[in-house]
Amino acid sequence: MHATLPLLAATDFPPIRRRSLDTLQVNLGYKCNQSCLHCHVAASPQRTEMMDGDTIAQVLEVLRVRKVAALDLTGGAPELNAHFRHLVRQARALGVRVIDRCNLTILSEPGQEDLAAFLAEQGVEVTASLPCYSPANVDRQRGDGVFERSIACLRQLNALGYGDPSRGLVLNLVYNPQGPTLPPPQGPLEADYKRELLLHFGIRFDHLFALSNMPIQRFGSTLVSKGSFGTYMRLLRDSYRPENLDTVMCRSLLSVDWQGFLYDCDFNQMLGLRAHVGGSARPHLRALLQHDPAGTDIRIADHCYGCTAGQGSSCGGALETVTNAVEGPAVVGLSEGVR
Repeated sequence: MHATLPLLAATDFPPIRRRSLDTLQVNLGYKCNQSCLHCHVAASPQRTEMMDGDTIAQVLEVLRVRKVAALDLTGGAPELNAHFRHLVRQARALGVRVIDRCNLTILSEPGQEDLAAFLAEQGVEVTASLPCYSPANVDRQRGDGVFERSIACLRQLNALGYGDPSRGLVLNLVYNPQGPTLPPPQGPLEADYKRELLLHFGIRFDHLFALSNMPIQRFGSTLVSKGSFGTYMRLLRDSYRPENLDTVMCRSLLSVDWQGFLYDCDFNQMLGLRAHVGGSARPHLRALLQHDPAGTDIRIADHCYGCTAGQGSSCGGALETVTNAVEGPAVVGLSEGVR
């Protein structure tokens, strides 16, 4: 795999500082039941890195001491961590909003048959990957049969009350382009998803998050191999919108890797760019028990343009509502087929 940090380290991206900590995004491990081209974590069934019980306990202590509002669980497939359910129960007992970044198919894996019911029982917000409402496009990106399994799992979540505003169980879907393009405007795309999924499959959900692919790890390496890394970076830089700087996720979020080390975002985690917390070169969760990260400088590199290009992109989707974020061929609509 090609290393992309040397291509990103030199940057003129504007300096930014952290505000108060609102969200702890915790990567519970890189093991996953899928292996997707766009995955910036390079997760796969072969990965073995998993957060242990002692580090899970430190996560819970930080949530309590810092009074963190939201715990955002990611991976890999975070549900494959043996301590996942314990962490969810304890965080919910603290009154913390818990988000599970779910690839959907994990709900039908052997041993996970009761997972959806557990998530509903705990009131966990599910943010699920579904890169298109077309079976061919999803299977091309994620593997044969993934779309059919994903639809079955969405129906299971709907049956438990997810996507029903009266039940309070939030179900969000995530869209990623399949190539080196920016996502189309989130609002119209969400309307298309809701119409097509309800019409053809009876699926309901709350929100669609349209995320840009980051030029790091597996996706970045593929760009380098195809000779299109520079072209994609020019697209991100040329589409920069300074108004998105105010709402990028790193201002109020810290990312935690499977060993408990701290980063400004999940993307910096994958690049090994550790956060500035407590004056340590390798800040760990323990530092948050003594040091407030508010006001610290955020580590930046050229990939940061991916979060501020066009409509903006974060773990919560577009940063602003726009009708035409990017002119010309950079916008790839689903009616054209997502390439």
